[in-house]
Amino acid sequence: MKINNEVVQGNFIKRLNRFEAIVDINGEEILVHVPNTGRCRELFLEGVPVLLERRAGKHRKTAHELIMVYKDHRLVSVDSQLPNKLADEAIRNKMMKEFQDYDYIKREAVFGDSRFDLYLEKKDERAFVEIKGVTLEIDGVATFPDAPTERGTKHIYELINAKEQGYRACVLFVVQLDFAEYFTPNSMMDPKFGEALRSAKTVGVEIYAYSCHVRADEVYLYKPMEVRL
Repeated sequence: MKINNEVVQGNFIKRLNRFEAIVDINGEEILVHVPNTGRCRELFLEGVPVLLERRAGKHRKTAHELIMVYKDHRLVSVDSQLPNKLADEAIRNKMMKEFQDYDYIKREAVFGDSRFDLYLEKKDERAFVEIKGVTLEIDGVATFPDAPTERGTKHIYELINAKEQGYRACVLFVVQLDFAEYFTPNSMMDPKFGEALRSAKTVGVEIYAYSCHVRADEVYLYKPMEVRL
């Protein structure tokens, strides 16, 4: 996915709340929007270089969106809305071998008490796909979540329910960087999520992870990653 707006570099100063941060751009402290409500504490460090996309508009409080962070001279995408867009684009363009030949693709599909990111349908199959963006990398390992997630755990159990009702059920972890060796759930941070994921695997819920190619002017799904539960 191409980034068509102007991209500028700055240096992170501090996060004000879940949605806003202060960034130094050419010596001027600028208020920017943070499109990720996760903690991202290992990324949002004072002084680190960041990339900002200019998204000016009369209804916006800020003129810049913090879209990428440099971690050890390598880029990490932090836009939490991007994984859904990338997966949707890749599936529609038949770029993922795990999801081929679907005639109907719908975003935001309701099932039970949850809303899954994608609903896919073809002649002999109906499928739900829940997508999780991953920005946390520790010693070459991509992991999720970076904070306890009751909502994420609920989604996994709803996928188990969907599988038991005859749907194909999948979790796709979109790792928003290209320098991790494999993916694993962050059971140290959230044991219940890791337990739910392992339970899902035993009943046939499919678990996939893809890395992303991240550059200043584009981001796209790169290649499948090993998943270790």
